[in-house]
Amino acid sequence: MTLDEATEVDAARTSSDRPSAWLLVVAVIAALVLGAVGGVLLLSPDATPGDSSAEAGFARDMSVHHSQAVSMAFMAYNATDDEEIRRLAYDIINTQRAQIGMFSGWLQQWDLSQTSLAAPMAWTDHGHEEPMASYDDMPGMASDEQLAELEAASGVEAEQLFLELMIDHHRGGVEMAEAVVPLTNREEVQRLAQTIVTGQAGEIEYMQDLLAERQ
Repeated sequence: MTLDEATEVDAARTSSDRPSAWLLVVAVIAALVLGAVGGVLLLSPDATPGDSSAEAGFARDMSVHHSQAVSMAFMAYNATDDEEIRRLAYDIINTQRAQIGMFSGWLQQWDLSQTSLAAPMAWTDHGHEEPMASYDDMPGMASDEQLAELEAASGVEAEQLFLELMIDHHRGGVEMAEAVVPLTNREEVQRLAQTIVTGQAGEIEYMQDLLAERQ
């Protein structure tokens, strides 16, 4: 079985033959204020994240991280008839696909490329001693061998493997989300990062319970 997916003044005009002096003053002041605000936004380093910013790196790397979680969830959904596992997989697919859409939207809004030549996790303020060679080295990422094993498994074996891999994967996601919080002043980035931390920490506990039932 496969699944489907999912969402984002009138101006009133006054007319007069000749605007009064106070209206002209108001208009001039408004123009000056708007110009000042626009200038501040252009000069502010937080107004639009740059290509090498923590915000852009987080959005790109977390999109890759989430994409693997979605792939594993599809594998698990198709490998078992267990309703709890299928419901969990369904939730992961929909939640993380939606968040990938948010990351992509940020990058478009900031007029940045969806991908970069920068090393994975390079945005984490040198939190890792050496640059990562590939996305496979990001926290919690499953190896190609583990993915192949999950895809070949079925029934309880697939359930156990999926839970083990996804617990590690979620821990990595939490680590990445926590890493961006002190590196950004953008409210939308901090808010989504905290949503990931809270949501995935809760799912880790739930998956640990499900795994214990199957051992």
